[in-house]
Amino acid sequence: MDIAEQEKQIFNEWQKNRSRFVTDGMVDEKEYLASSLRLLFVLKEVNSNDRCWDLREYLRKKNEKHQTWDNITRWVDGIRNLDMEIPWEKLKKPFSPEKRMETLRSICVINLKKSPGGHTTDNKELEDEAREDNNFLNRQFSIYAPDIVICCGSIVSYLFHELIEIPGETRWKTTRRGVEFHELQPNRYLISYSHPEARVSDNLLYYGLIDAVREIYPKKPMDKTPDA
Repeated sequence: MDIAEQEKQIFNEWQKNRSRFVTDGMVDEKEYLASSLRLLFVLKEVNSNDRCWDLREYLRKKNEKHQTWDNITRWVDGIRNLDMEIPWEKLKKPFSPEKRMETLRSICVINLKKSPGGHTTDNKELEDEAREDNNFLNRQFSIYAPDIVICCGSIVSYLFHELIEIPGETRWKTTRRGVEFHELQPNRYLISYSHPEARVSDNLLYYGLIDAVREIYPKKPMDKTPDA
């Protein structure tokens, strides 16, 4: 059974417990599995009045400009080009729908709360629903084998760390500049970071994460300088 089929099976069971449900996960299975680094972003919930829809389908299309997805597009570009120092002048321009669509096809997204919410998340509702759905969230996370998991926001980092069965060292470490992380398995990392809509300048959000990933993620053998 491929990953998309496993997703479908989990969601079919999960939806029976929720009258309002937004599916998420791999935007495009082929692109995700082919990625040099498999990136999984953990978020709170979607802001929507619709009862049931598919976030993956939304991201596969020429979706409208949105701060969350613009900043995640920047992050993905930076993480996939860690050896490049991209000047902010090239990044601050609004992305075209085509650019967002192309870049986001390779990622995976998990919302801890599958029922849609409003513009401002009710953290009590988020925590209650995530705890109720703990088993399903663990089943969903277990099928993706990401290289880097980025928890977007302090409440997300707390709940993910509290509820998801994480292998390896469970005590947070910090980068030299104070970004928390820990190693899930060799060369697989969990990073606690800001939400892409945090009240911080977009350039600081971008370079803060890229700087952390550069420190955390080991260089590939081909990038190492040979011994003299």
